[in-house]
Amino acid sequence: MKGVIACRAPGVAVIDLAHGIPPQDVLAGALVLRHAIPFFPEGAVHLAVVDPGVGTSRRAVCIETDTARFVGPDNGVLTLAAPPARIRRAVTLSNERFFLSPRSQTFHGRDVFAPVAAALATGTDPGELGPACTDLALLELPPLDMTGAVVHAQVVYIDRFGNLTTNLMDSPLLDRVAQLRIGDELIPGLSGSYAAVPIGTTLAIVNSWGHLEIAVRNGSARERFAASVGMPVVVELRQ
Repeated sequence: MKGVIACRAPGVAVIDLAHGIPPQDVLAGALVLRHAIPFFPEGAVHLAVVDPGVGTSRRAVCIETDTARFVGPDNGVLTLAAPPARIRRAVTLSNERFFLSPRSQTFHGRDVFAPVAAALATGTDPGELGPACTDLALLELPPLDMTGAVVHAQVVYIDRFGNLTTNLMDSPLLDRVAQLRIGDELIPGLSGSYAAVPIGTTLAIVNSWGHLEIAVRNGSARERFAASVGMPVVVELRQ
């Protein structure tokens, strides 16, 4: 993919955001993308390929917001970063003169998305790529389930350190966390840093994305709890 961009958009800076997204995990890709774009310059082209539907009838799309342009499969991977309220226009990638030829059925990242991203980076207007579309596949975080002062959250992302990111984020609820339970372990409130607890101790913290995260200092919460995406986390709030 980087070779295609280098050929079609020589001199354009290419920044690797992540190559560690778990296979087929569209939500993980969407989360990483959403929380990275605020730190890129306005007008950047963001290419995201987590594409288990490659070769099927799923569409390839370009989305334009007020600050950025996004290229990728229409499976929701782009729409946490580009929610409907911020979309100026979206188009289906159908103009094959922008693609590589021949085009494989298994590597649209190379043959479709990379050349389109290069075209955008060198001044092509999104309207040249194909017709407008308004029915994008949308992706959302699983909703919280709240009963009284108890919030039922869940793990939505696990990073390479084994830290567990939950779907409780950027909310006044985070200021009321009294304790939380994951598996058979009770964690008393939030810590201010990973180093605030002894080595090997489980802690809860608000991470750099603004999400509630469960970690083990100098260890792996994934291993400690045999955790996977979807694992429940029960949060008790101060009244």
